Amino acid sequence: MRMRKKKNLEERLENVLDILYISEISDRNFNTAKNEKDYIDFDSFFAKKQPLYLEIGCGKGKFAVEFAKKNPDINLLAVEKTGNVIVEACEKAKKEELPNLRFIKCGAEYLEKYIKEDSIERIFLNFSCPFPKKAYASHRLTHAKFLNIYKNILKEGAEIHQKTDNIHFFEFSLESFSNNGFSFKNISLDLHKSDFEGNIETEYEQKFASLGFPIYRLEAYVGEKND
Repeated sequence: MRMRKKKNLEERLENVLDILYISEISDRNFNTAKNEKDYIDFDSFFAKKQPLYLEIGCGKGKFAVEFAKKNPDINLLAVEKTGNVIVEACEKAKKEELPNLRFIKCGAEYLEKYIKEDSIERIFLNFSCPFPKKAYASHRLTHAKFLNIYKNILKEGAEIHQKTDNIHFFEFSLESFSNNGFSFKNISLDLHKSDFEGNIETEYEQKFASLGFPIYRLEAYVGEKND
């Protein structure tokens, strides 16, 4: 079911444009649209220059806000394609006055249009839509189509951290990462029963965990590791 447009959405988005970059794309073919570069100047977008992380599909911003608060020495760019959703995340961030958290409204297909190669030091994929039907597999954010995009914008040795409650999506992701040159570390089949420290929960994670569902997590990387 299509989400109902929020009241005063345009005005609310206008009020957060100091921390939100809104993608304006006329070419809906991402294969050609991404070739017309419109790189964001992150040195001016953020308060200061420091390592840049990326959350793709930030939802209402719980993870992004908590991460930014706990990691003031890291800049986090949070991506969400739906205006109805990202406006809430931006409003939370503005209330907290976080100089290291900024947002971009666009689909993951267009990230190469706005982010230069070798710019990102970590990507978070938190509870991405699993698109369970096989016909929609190419929409999954761990499909080879997206992994090739990530490899271009990630620095060498950078990591992708994924969490999901969907075992079939998790298995698909493991296979997709492996087939596209990624290696793994810190794989968990039940995150909340593991000894992993420093986990920041999302809205979905709290809901699923409270219902007793296991949370699956992995860290994937390509290239040399520094640790």
